[in-house]
Amino acid sequence: MSNTNRSGRGKNRRNSAASQGQGNASASRQPSQSSRPSSRQQGKEVRPQGASLSAVRPKGRARESAPIEGLPVSKNEETVIDIIGMNHDGEGVGRANGYTLFVQGALPGETVRVRVMKTKKQYGYAKLLEIVKASPDRVSAPCPIYDQCGGCQIQHMSYAGQLAWKRQLVVDNLQRIGKLNVMVEDAETLASNEQEDEEGAEQRVQDDASVGDANHTTELATSEVQIIGSNRIRLRLEGVMNEEDTEQGIRVLPTMGMDEPWRYRNKAQVPIGVTEGGLVGGFYAKGSHRIIDMESCLIQHEHNDEVVAKVKEIGSHFGISAYNEETGRGLLRHVVVKKAFRTGEIMLVLVTNGRDIPYKDEWIGSIREAIPHVASICQNVNKKQTNVIFGDETRVLWGRDVIYDYIGDVQFAISARSFYQVNPVQTEVLYGKTVEYAGLTGKETVIDAYCGIGTISLFLAQHADQVYGVEIVPEAIEDARSNALLNEMRNVKFEVGASEDVIPRWKEQGIEADVIVVDPPRKGCDPRLLETILEMKPERVVYVSCNPSTLARDLRVLEDGGYRTVEVTPVDMFPHTVHVESVAMLVRV
Repeated sequence: MSNTNRSGRGKNRRNSAASQGQGNASASRQPSQSSRPSSRQQGKEVRPQGASLSAVRPKGRARESAPIEGLPVSKNEETVIDIIGMNHDGEGVGRANGYTLFVQGALPGETVRVRVMKTKKQYGYAKLLEIVKASPDRVSAPCPIYDQCGGCQIQHMSYAGQLAWKRQLVVDNLQRIGKLNVMVEDAETLASNEQEDEEGAEQRVQDDASVGDANHTTELATSEVQIIGSNRIRLRLEGVMNEEDTEQGIRVLPTMGMDEPWRYRNKAQVPIGVTEGGLVGGFYAKGSHRIIDMESCLIQHEHNDEVVAKVKEIGSHFGISAYNEETGRGLLRHVVVKKAFRTGEIMLVLVTNGRDIPYKDEWIGSIREAIPHVASICQNVNKKQTNVIFGDETRVLWGRDVIYDYIGDVQFAISARSFYQVNPVQTEVLYGKTVEYAGLTGKETVIDAYCGIGTISLFLAQHADQVYGVEIVPEAIEDARSNALLNEMRNVKFEVGASEDVIPRWKEQGIEADVIVVDPPRKGCDPRLLETILEMKPERVVYVSCNPSTLARDLRVLEDGGYRTVEVTPVDMFPHTVHVESVAMLVRV
């Protein structure tokens, strides 16, 4: 694999913070938080080197618009309201005499005293002043700079409460945007039914294995146990056309969460600034480019914190300058760390404003000595005055151009700019649910319509006869092909192009898909791809989504075209943030 100009996964157009990386995205779009401060700088807002105060304060006083007449509340008024819900940004939703107010930090079920900060015709924003009655789900956020950093939005909510809210967020979008019929059943009952279904499928496997040749049936049982989830889905599909089942609607299962919802991120992207004590790095304050310096982040792997801290310390020792967004001067822009959970390998990427690094050999030597697990040290050159993290040129300073990690049994090579899911534990859960919903028996032909570097495709290839992956980003397809070779998988083929162009061409070549899997960016599927799916008429469609609203919109299109959504499972890929992924199973009726 080349060590320069490697692209991230194509589907990551939905989340540029993870591949190309946009300025404030490392804080607000991809979660990041800190633990206890261990220095005077912890939690301090840092102005970029040489920047004027205009870099951190607005120029002049913004002209205020005239107050809107006839509203039940006015700006700066204090009032007590009940919080009846929470929006997709994690803000509490309450009403004052029928007028909607959004309150950051308030939780459903609470009574709060607020000050109205901004009003519009239909809604306004208020500041939380006092919690009159607390929610049972309210907890103390463990992060000391939670109120400053924009990375996590709901640390003040219990994890059980987060999972329940994320399921409800998916349900609300399916009903409100998709106008879809969702089964009226509480999450606890659904979880119980799910367990009974799985236990029943496993018992049937054991019964089948109890007769016949012992060796043969043992092998058969082992094989069947591996696809118990798919057996459960096939049993569910037997009742799809049942009128009563259809009237009950879509089953939305409880959110699949983590046993340990902390320290789950395998990648850190840290902007660098400077203060009198040397280099600082952390995350941007909410809605700004003010760096909140931190030495520890509760959702980052501990090794990521250690690497960033060492790079700042060593860089300060050698007098490395920090990049200034306002002047375009200074060297070090970002420190990017990738940690392979399974293999333990670490990649360090120094994003610099130019190719020349002072004391390069000494700096690299000190980093290697301080960080024994580092397997790769790369430099990415970005000379543009932009908030995009990566530039076009990447070169290896020491070690390999990739590190290796596993998701399940599938090995992946991770380069400096290639996309790789940031929560490997939940990625395996997400992909496992995708395989389950595909209902594969080993005989199917599957198309992965947004294949990226082939992560889902290779998972599917373990259980399918043939998998075809398509992606519009050439570098991602190059990575996908390399990963297929790495795993010696020959029943998967990748092609560059737009899905809506490539898939019809495959059909003309006689390729008929039994299952189509889509995992689109946040904006959802291209309308032409949805038309292509309806024309292709696969038996099943599995939709992996990072945005409940566009998922609901696209499911409506597919349902109107002859498909039925049977089941949706939310998966918590980013605990303590408002983000939720979902996997939906559709069948042709």
